[in-house]
Amino acid sequence: MPLFSDDLFLGAGATYMGTGTQSATAVISATISGNVMRVAQYLSGEPLSVGQYITGSSVTANSYITVINPDESYTLSQSSTVASAETMYAAGNALLGDPAPMSLGVGPLGRMYTWDTIPQAQQAANIAPSQTPNQAGNLTLSAGTSAITVYRSTGLPAVQLDVPRAVSITQVTGGNTVGVTVSGFDYYGQSMTQIISSAPAGTASTAKAFYQITSVYVDGATGTAVVVGTTNVLGLPVRVIDAGYIVRVGFAGYLSNDSGTFTPADTATATAVTGDVRGTYVPDNASPNGSNRLVMAIALPAIAVGPNSTRIGALGVTQA
Repeated sequence: MPLFSDDLFLGAGATYMGTGTQSATAVISATISGNVMRVAQYLSGEPLSVGQYITGSSVTANSYITVINPDESYTLSQSSTVASAETMYAAGNALLGDPAPMSLGVGPLGRMYTWDTIPQAQQAANIAPSQTPNQAGNLTLSAGTSAITVYRSTGLPAVQLDVPRAVSITQVTGGNTVGVTVSGFDYYGQSMTQIISSAPAGTASTAKAFYQITSVYVDGATGTAVVVGTTNVLGLPVRVIDAGYIVRVGFAGYLSNDSGTFTPADTATATAVTGDVRGTYVPDNASPNGSNRLVMAIALPAIAVGPNSTRIGALGVTQA
């Protein structure tokens, strides 16, 4: 799954490991004698003994050994000084000038994703303004500060955020505990849903980072006004399963590494109650305000880039 344009052209990288079984080349200009090369390392048969060298159908005097065929018989003859360089093709071995070139490399190396964004300040009510539902149903959505209304290809309206974020629902005063279902889409257009509980006179937030919100459903009367907005929990653009993959986080112009809160990607099969499939981050040095720049350098493992990458390795399990 090539994720970078040059991956389409480069293919597998030329990686020299010396452990492959592909053809290797070594040039020998010396007297082949003693226990220098062991034939048994490359084909069935006995190792060379002192005063012996290889002869066979592919070997002639003062010529190049063009191939060593495991199915071909070879004869151990008396020692002879090679009049000209002889080339032996065989599996990688230190005695034959390892490392051996391998036909399949690990792919492009040194990949790092630079996430560069300027997140806006969180807003308590920029997804749904204050309203008091007296029964189960969908809240009325309205894009507020740092959000816009968009229409998907199906004609479905959605509130779109500046960057993927966790969504919050706040009960202004006391009231009833209700179940809340937030539905929408992620940055890559996958549909997603999160079920949370809204507590009286409190704020509850989703674990998943939404990019577009199409509905917020409450399963009963709240008994108080509620608002729906954004948090400073930012959704990562690629799957990060361990903090070790985060090389550096710069935020708000600080040279020091930002010591924010990282939540790794949830790798379990996604449901309406699981976490974010790519992981989230909350900055620490300062608050997002529409001016503070976040620059995160993320090391990408082989499962995320190169010839053996997968969609799950790069972008996480399928949303639900």
